[in-house]
Amino acid sequence: MQKLISFFIVGVIFGITMSKSEAVSWFRIHEMFRFESFHMYGIIGTAVVLGIIIINTMKKLKIKTLRDTFVTYLPMKLNIKRHLIAGTIFGFGWALSGSCPGPMLVMLGHGFTIFLVVLLGSIIGTFVYAEVRDKLPH
Repeated sequence: MQKLISFFIVGVIFGITMSKSEAVSWFRIHEMFRFESFHMYGIIGTAVVLGIIIINTMKKLKIKTLRDTFVTYLPMKLNIKRHLIAGTIFGFGWALSGSCPGPMLVMLGHGFTIFLVVLLGSIIGTFVYAEVRDKLPH
C-alpha cells in the first residue's frame, strides 16, 4: 500500500509539473514541431540531464530502487534504421494527437475527455506491438 501511495504522490507532482511548465499545451507542442520556440526542447533537455544525474548518483551511492534492486544500465546497440522508424512513428503520433503518453494522462486529469480516444489508441498500439514484436526486425 505504501508503494501505491508513493506512486500516487509522484504522479500528482508529475501532473502539476507538466501543467505548470505548459508541457501539456497543444500550442507549445505545435510550436516545438514547427521549430518556433525553444520552450519544449528546454523542458525535454532538462529532463534528460536530470535523469542522467539522478541515475548516475543512484549508481554511485548504491541507492536501491523501489523494487529493492540496484540501478544498472546496459547500453543499447545503435540501430539507425530501427530508431529512425520508431522515432518517426512516435513523432507522428505525438504531432497528430498533440500529446505523448505522460501529458496525455495529465490532459485527462484536466478533464479533456477526448484524450480517452488517444489513450485507447495507445493501448491498442501497445497490444498490437506485443503481438507482432517477434516478427519485427530488432
